Amino acid sequence: MMNTTRKDGRAPDEARPVKIIRGWTSTGEGSVLIETGATRVLCVASFTEGVPRWRKGSGQGWVTAEYAMLPRSTNERNQRESVKGKIGGRTHEISRLIGRSLRSAIDLSALGENTIVVDCDVLVADGGTRTAAITGAWLALHDAVAWAVEKGVIAKRNQHSVLVDSVAAVSVGIVNGAPVLDLPYVEDVSAETDMNVVGLGSGGFVEVQGTAEGAPFSRGELTQMLDLAEKGLHRLNSLQARAILTPPGVEITSADLGL
Repeated sequence: MMNTTRKDGRAPDEARPVKIIRGWTSTGEGSVLIETGATRVLCVASFTEGVPRWRKGSGQGWVTAEYAMLPRSTNERNQRESVKGKIGGRTHEISRLIGRSLRSAIDLSALGENTIVVDCDVLVADGGTRTAAITGAWLALHDAVAWAVEKGVIAKRNQHSVLVDSVAAVSVGIVNGAPVLDLPYVEDVSAETDMNVVGLGSGGFVEVQGTAEGAPFSRGELTQMLDLAEKGLHRLNSLQARAILTPPGVEITSADLGL
């Protein structure tokens, strides 16, 4: 790996600081504010009894997600998609990605015929919004399941069988010819290759989305990027594990764990 220093002073294999606060809102059965560098995403999970019509009688629950960027999450104001009257393709794509990622870590049969929707709203966007959303959404999902068990909506014996794993996501790419971890916006827009990787806490990839914007990447570069992603995912898994043991409202940072 090239020994280069990036614009923000990080090494190629160094991720941005992460901050997590569970129970950030007083509403929602699970809520998490996650910050990755300057990117901030609020994830709120809503638990409802019952499932969509097409799933009734299946004995299985449903988990899905909705993603949106606030108008001033970027340097210039963007019009709300609800005002435009049409949800954009990027928004649909990311919403489906978050939903798929969450469902990879939950037993829908153990959930019963209940639905959890996780809303992921980007407050500030500086690259990696979808990966931060997935990482925070799992924590919100965890807390929504715990709420349902506490209320008796899910049998206590099912508490540890509903969530079968944790899931997190991180970005990697090739910038100025070098594979790097966790791209901010300034790198994302100029990267030769941009890739988002979703993985489980127990190991293994859930989804890999990679695109070469200029020259194609080699098999060796792909291996380097996946190695970086695994390092980044392990760090996020450790933060998630600590976060669920931390009382709601208490901030936990990557610096707290020396990560």
